[in-house]
Amino acid sequence: MRSMSDTLARLAALRGTLRPEPTQDNSDLIALDAFGTNPGALGGYIYLPSKRAKNMALVVVLHGCTQTAAGYDIGSGWSRLAEDYGFALLFPEQRRANNPNLCFNWFNPQDIRRDHGEVFSIRQMIAKVVAEHSIDGRRVFATGLSAGGAMAAAMLATYPEVFAGGAIIAGLPYASAATIPEAFDRMRGHGGPTGKELELRVRNASAHKGPWPTLSIWQGTADRTVVPSNTNAIVEQWRHIHGVDASPSRIEDIGRHQRRVWTDAQGAEVIELYTITGMAHGTPLDVGTGYGASGPFMLDVGISSTIETARSWGLVPSFEKRRAEKPSAAQPENAAGPFGTGNDRGGIQKVIEDALRSAGLLR
Repeated sequence: MRSMSDTLARLAALRGTLRPEPTQDNSDLIALDAFGTNPGALGGYIYLPSKRAKNMALVVVLHGCTQTAAGYDIGSGWSRLAEDYGFALLFPEQRRANNPNLCFNWFNPQDIRRDHGEVFSIRQMIAKVVAEHSIDGRRVFATGLSAGGAMAAAMLATYPEVFAGGAIIAGLPYASAATIPEAFDRMRGHGGPTGKELELRVRNASAHKGPWPTLSIWQGTADRTVVPSNTNAIVEQWRHIHGVDASPSRIEDIGRHQRRVWTDAQGAEVIELYTITGMAHGTPLDVGTGYGASGPFMLDVGISSTIETARSWGLVPSFEKRRAEKPSAAQPENAAGPFGTGNDRGGIQKVIEDALRSAGLLR
């Protein structure tokens, strides 16, 4: 297995050196310059909504392999959502000099160690954005896909005092691999640390003694790139950190998909796991909402991880309820909320939206 992984890694690296640079562009993103010593040699971009309030929330968005910051934003719909609801975005971006396939180096110990490498570069970016753009330091979040999801896990582990919450999409546990061959093995569900070892790796990543970030996990059942068993390892790593039971506190069906929730002793939701039936490797989208666009690794499956994650973080108003597969008697099929597919937006929903627009809080 290791020799095969080595061969595949070298072939992947070779393909990366021959692949042309991505051509996707997004003029709404602003390049972030001079944000510190940048030991990980990363690039960075920010998005600021046109209507900016004091103490905005900040979401750090980490792209997957072969992707760029702008390309991932176009696919995921984060900047459109941020524009509508008034929060800021930070998009760290990998460079080919660091990784030929533009993957964040989540498997390199020197890049996921506090105050070193790529995690420290991202931390420096966050510090600059928070200081210069009236960000509420209590509302900083991180999300990412695949290698970006694994790097989001690394940010939560190494700088837990910075983040209120994080979302890992088709990612892996923090410090589950230390070499490229191990990374391939873990992605396929082979080997890896025990749950207790994974817990200790998070605890040893910083001297943190305060509350831990909440965690949202997203995984497709048909993912063959990062197999679903990795979600079990992520849950094991973080449920010990949060001190919750192995079994979820409740299970919800969302159409044909499922959401499992773990609550702490006070009843607060600290971990949620979305299992997306039949989805391959990528970010779950519902392009019918107007947020996001389908493409490679950006998958229209009828539920948007961008919207649902933003809702769980309080960035989208709580009155916007998650859509069910079948409408209830109180919600006829042609009446949907702002993320629904119907044309009738009347009633109390319209009243609330009109009030938000009048206050400049919704476009």
